[in-house]
Amino acid sequence: MALPVRDQLKYWGIAAAVFVLALWFLGDVILPFVLGGAVAYFLDPVADRLERMGASRALATALITLGALLVFILLALLVIPTLVEQTVNLFDTAPQLFRDLQEFLTSRFPELVDEGSILRKSLVGVGETIQSRGGELLNSVLSSAASVINVIMLFVIVPVVAFYLLYDWDNMLARVDDLLPRDHAPVIRRLAGEIDDVIASFIRGMGTVCLILGTYYAIALMLVGLQFGLVVGFVAGLITFIPYVGALVGGALAIGLGLFQFWGDWLSLGLITGIFVLGQVVEGNILTPKLVGDSVGLHPVWLIFALAVFGTLFGFVGMLVAVPVAAALGVVTRFVISQYKDSRLYRGLSEK
Repeated sequence: MALPVRDQLKYWGIAAAVFVLALWFLGDVILPFVLGGAVAYFLDPVADRLERMGASRALATALITLGALLVFILLALLVIPTLVEQTVNLFDTAPQLFRDLQEFLTSRFPELVDEGSILRKSLVGVGETIQSRGGELLNSVLSSAASVINVIMLFVIVPVVAFYLLYDWDNMLARVDDLLPRDHAPVIRRLAGEIDDVIASFIRGMGTVCLILGTYYAIALMLVGLQFGLVVGFVAGLITFIPYVGALVGGALAIGLGLFQFWGDWLSLGLITGIFVLGQVVEGNILTPKLVGDSVGLHPVWLIFALAVFGTLFGFVGMLVAVPVAAALGVVTRFVISQYKDSRLYRGLSEK
């Protein structure tokens, strides 16, 4: 006989409270384990495919680890230094960019930017804020990343955790399945499968889309000659998971920077615009349908809300778990609604 609904709600409520408290008090401690779990989850299909090709789990994990190590070394040698350098230069040149914008507006709309106008003061303030606050933020990030503890966490613990989780992934799932309450195991398995489909479609699919588009934007903008093309491409690719936002933000940033660098060179400005138009066409018609599909079920507003709430409450770790939790809540909500529509409360006494 199954437990009463009240007891079930009590136990599941306790489990949810323990999860929230763990995020609240152990956010910094569990960060490398969350990152390692995310990496293992992302790479598990690759390991499964290698196993189907005849490799053992240990060999598949070793091959994936070796490939990831080579990619990391290439990024560390070729991409990351340039990205950091361009980001620092962008913060440093922000005041000059805003002064150029003031001169542009002064020459064409002199009545808007006289000495005491609100617009002029705003532009000056924004430029100074970006230089001071942005530089402070970047320096703090770089200094914290350079600390011994964070280097150990990010460059030693995360790969080790990812390696062991990837190696033992199937066994862990079997152990978790064995601990499920027997009365509810079929329903939990079905919901877990739906949650996994949503998360896999979104994280693996959109992660691949973000990587492809970010690489495309960065390389294309650098070939055009945009001064901060790598940074713009990185930003645009990073936020591509929010529909249209990546292209809009990246396009606005690229075109804005291009106006100062290529003013009068309409061919270069047209190429920059064409890069983002082509990126949107490829994303909407090829990448997203092929890699993500139509069954993700995460509305952009719900996704932004989850990222904002979890990021505010739990910091960076909260942002990492926001998408999986949002996906899980979406699946559970749809299940509850379907149960409600099958209940007598919804159907009433008139239907049998």
